[in-house]
Amino acid sequence: MHLKQRYKNAWGTAAVIMSLAWPTIVEQVMHTAVQYVDTAMVGSLGTQATAAVGSTGTIGWLVMGSLSALGVGFLAMIAQAVGANETDRARKVVSQAVFVTLVLGVLTTVVCAVISPFVPVWMRADPAIQGLASRYFFILYLPMLPRAASAIFGTVLRAAGDTRTPMKVGVIVNLINVVLNFLLIYPARTLSVFGLAFTLPGAGLGVVGAAIASAVAFTWGGIHITVVLWRHPVVSPKGCGIKPDAAILRPCLKIALPNMLQRFATSLGYVVFAAMINSIGEVATAAHTIANTVESAFYIPGYGMQTAAATLTGNAYGARDNKRMRELSRMFIPIEVVLMILSGGALFFSAPALMGLFSKSSEVIELGGAVLRMVALSEPFYGVSIIVEGMMMGVGQTRRPFVYNVIGMWGIRIVGTFICTQLLGLGLISAWGCMIGHNMFLFILYLIAYLRDSWNPLRSTAA
Repeated sequence: MHLKQRYKNAWGTAAVIMSLAWPTIVEQVMHTAVQYVDTAMVGSLGTQATAAVGSTGTIGWLVMGSLSALGVGFLAMIAQAVGANETDRARKVVSQAVFVTLVLGVLTTVVCAVISPFVPVWMRADPAIQGLASRYFFILYLPMLPRAASAIFGTVLRAAGDTRTPMKVGVIVNLINVVLNFLLIYPARTLSVFGLAFTLPGAGLGVVGAAIASAVAFTWGGIHITVVLWRHPVVSPKGCGIKPDAAILRPCLKIALPNMLQRFATSLGYVVFAAMINSIGEVATAAHTIANTVESAFYIPGYGMQTAAATLTGNAYGARDNKRMRELSRMFIPIEVVLMILSGGALFFSAPALMGLFSKSSEVIELGGAVLRMVALSEPFYGVSIIVEGMMMGVGQTRRPFVYNVIGMWGIRIVGTFICTQLLGLGLISAWGCMIGHNMFLFILYLIAYLRDSWNPLRSTAA
């Protein structure tokens, strides 16, 4: 999206926003579909298999969330450089993103391999599934270098206005995962289609097969997006040199570090949250795991819009165009709220049916459906938080989101869940009630920041 483009009216502004947001939404759908497919296919193997896959998921969120958070610093710097028509500076920032990806990709590979035997124990998974959960985690997070490339380089391309490439990569990653799941999870079997019988080969590896399929798909995605970035006509790092440059890294890290600490602290909170839920029992663990997977799909429109908000406000800030920043902010909120009302409504009415796709247990379906309907009602409020945070990221304002999220996670969700589940002996519904309280807390703080215009560093300039 070129910065000099002018938005002549509200419809034009909305069209620009959606043109940037929809490929990101589709991309997020594809990433979530990987989780859906794995959970659904493994779910057919039984509750223990589902619990083995889900018990280590929050540790994975911690690792991947921390890497994605680093991309925010690069997103803000690249979006602002593109907005100011400083292509050379944008390419230098991208070269630093490549350097950081190489270092962290190797480092996280080693860390994940070392901790894999201990993760199920930390997560208080049932001893019967700890060995299987450990193998699943080891295989899934072994290709961390290509996964880091997908996370960070995808953010780099979106910051430059290219949201379609990450979308296309996400589609193919999902197709690879589905095909390999069919071949690796189940044993060879005879199928009948339109009266014609044929044998479908299969390795019968179960949960391990699902991990291998996802690992191969993610590896292909990381390699492909790296090639695309290297050939990009605007932000290719070719010729810039892949070595540390403090003059560029310092401002990027200044923006990224609070976001990384935020992701780390909140992801660690998810780990503690999940561990307390795992201690409730196998049914609660399975219901929580499946409900989390189902819920994640219904946040996709909100987070797709957040990417557009971060990129376009970053562009406008780089051009020092306060009028456009205000115009964008006035459009983002209503679009986001409408999308999240539709998304939340769909989740509320389809919750039991969606739970039934992943489990045959009536207990799991009933419990998961109840918590999903609870959280569906809070989605429009949480959508406001997502958008305002995205606008803050675009202008490099990441410290306040860090404070907001850490207080909400640890002061409301974790403390509340500990009191409810560990002291009072309440179940999964009480834990999700604390999660909704956390979301509403964020809504109030971000709404105040939006209404006061304190998110906008150009607010003192003439509109």
